[in-house]
Amino acid sequence: MLWGSLVWLSIMVQFFLLSHCSMKYPVRNIRSKIPGGKSSHGVKLIVEMNNSIVKVILSRPYGNVRGITYQGVENLLDSSLDRDDRGYWDCSWEDVNGKNGKQTKILGGEFRVITEKNNQVEVSFKTTWKRSDPLPALTVDKRYVMLSGSSGFYAYAIYERFKGWPGMFLWETRIVFKLSHRFQYLAISDSRQRLMPTSADRARGQSLAYPEAVMLKNPSNSKFKGEVDDKYQYSSETKDDSLHGWISLIKGIGFWIITPSHEFRTAGPLKQDLTCHVGPTCLSMFMSKHYTGVPLNVTFENGEPWKKVFGPVFIHLNSVSNRTKAISLWDDAKQQMRKEVRSWPYSFPQSQDFLKSDQRGSVNGRLSVKDRYLKVGNGPARFAHVGLAAPGDVGSWEFQTKGYQFWTQADERGIFFIKAVLPGIYNLYSWVPGVMGNYMYESSVTVTPGTNIKLPGLVFKPPRDGPTLWEIGIPDRSAAEFYVPPNETKYVNKLYLKQDTFRQYGLWERYTEIYPKKDLVFTVGTSDYAKDWFFAHVLRRLRNGKLQATTWKIVFDLSKVDRAGMYKLRLVLAAAHLAEVEVRVNRRESRRPYFTTGLIGRDDAIARHGIHGVLRSFTANLPGYLFVKGSNTIFLDQPRNEDIFQGVMYDYIRLEGPPQRTYQSLNRRHKRGTQP
Repeated sequence: MLWGSLVWLSIMVQFFLLSHCSMKYPVRNIRSKIPGGKSSHGVKLIVEMNNSIVKVILSRPYGNVRGITYQGVENLLDSSLDRDDRGYWDCSWEDVNGKNGKQTKILGGEFRVITEKNNQVEVSFKTTWKRSDPLPALTVDKRYVMLSGSSGFYAYAIYERFKGWPGMFLWETRIVFKLSHRFQYLAISDSRQRLMPTSADRARGQSLAYPEAVMLKNPSNSKFKGEVDDKYQYSSETKDDSLHGWISLIKGIGFWIITPSHEFRTAGPLKQDLTCHVGPTCLSMFMSKHYTGVPLNVTFENGEPWKKVFGPVFIHLNSVSNRTKAISLWDDAKQQMRKEVRSWPYSFPQSQDFLKSDQRGSVNGRLSVKDRYLKVGNGPARFAHVGLAAPGDVGSWEFQTKGYQFWTQADERGIFFIKAVLPGIYNLYSWVPGVMGNYMYESSVTVTPGTNIKLPGLVFKPPRDGPTLWEIGIPDRSAAEFYVPPNETKYVNKLYLKQDTFRQYGLWERYTEIYPKKDLVFTVGTSDYAKDWFFAHVLRRLRNGKLQATTWKIVFDLSKVDRAGMYKLRLVLAAAHLAEVEVRVNRRESRRPYFTTGLIGRDDAIARHGIHGVLRSFTANLPGYLFVKGSNTIFLDQPRNEDIFQGVMYDYIRLEGPPQRTYQSLNRRHKRGTQP
């Protein structure tokens, strides 16, 4: 996989007569200058970037990618589609009233050559919003960069709004590539790789309860028959999505999107989003409300200015001469990804809005955990996730959409280093695997160009009012530790038979099969949450098709009760979709719950095969007189039953006793729960 060296890059402007679209008429081959003339009626211009390894054809002035030539293959994109529907940027938006929303391609109106040198070409396709234009009120400057000796090209864009512009909601923006049907093999991670069905296979399939899900009935490859295909089964968390793409086993060619930094993505490192899906389609998602719902809309008030750089991302192409080893292109692409990550921030983008290394700063420090009721678990915040994001409340980073975020993971000593941070004022946020709650440094952090800020020793004191009486689960912001039932015959995706089993379609129906009449009962000290706690608190479907609300029970013993004291039930949810959790103690028939979350969430994590959405934490204050010495029961009701996808996923549940001066601390966390 050795690429030839280059001596020059070129840009070529060509005319396409609409009446003879199969013929092209080159005007001139220009290396140093592009004429500024506009296209005449009936004529469209194209721009060609060529470095002798890759040739990219862009429409002018729209800036859509019409063709990519590589290794003798004339076009890696789907030539059967309209020329401006093969590679493009788009956005989804609504007006301030939440109406008139649509998905709109971002089409440039002005073309410019930013730079053209022997080793680099950068071109711009800019759309400028005018008051007479319809929404979305955005100016977008799309940039494409090609370097000599590079097996691909870079794409980035500057989004901008100015004072006085009308308000709007922006809830998605991305780059879309629709590839040639030569690409059949999908690769998202070392273990998430497979041959994929075709769009024609989906068209012949059976639509299921969720719109994007189809059961394959008559696929071109009989091995796919009976499988379910759903684009959300191939979603990834931001922190795990630096590389994804497709391999053509026929041609021995790989098409990859490499994201060397996630600073421009929204909602932090756990935000889940699409990667690739049947088409074959390859996506670079910059922002969306997938797995989060309305809270992740970017809301612009009337008159609010804004600017943000998305990217650059690298569209990388590679090949192998021995096509029987085409799958090895994944490993080669990983090497390229690591190279791109080491090169961040890039030095070559010409926009002044993309800041280089010497225009950025860094922050380092050490975080520890101090929980006065624990003897084991205090000390270094091992492998904590630590990030800088806009000032806000504790945990607010998960809902931030307009600015940049910079995250890293601490080592086993709790030491962290956040590099390449843009100048600005931030809060430092963190969470620690296995520790409940969110941390935020009490002081703001101001980063200036060239500075390396060393913070004083940071101490995270997790939420705590009393000793742990029992706990269920692990505070890790997901429901992955709970029981996910096998789905080996119905609604199966064979990729997930032995890994990420939560990604199988239809698992919400399995609850009814396992608990046809009576709901889940978890007995502290006896039950095992890995086997006895269903991963999602969902509804039961009755024989008549109606949906029944469900009530889960937690049964536990108390050897003594402080009737005058206050007990705390910590209820941490990994996901919620149009759901509610009501808490009752020892009296199921109580008309009013002692605590309710109210109606919460639009995560869609249950329907979209996620194991978490947005974290939500609640504390129910339960007076001691509710409890009795001996056996007690806490009832968790989910009463909302209008739609099969309503429900919650629990991350962690803990009952704390009243504060004590002397106590017996827990030394370890048991899968079977703990009792006093």
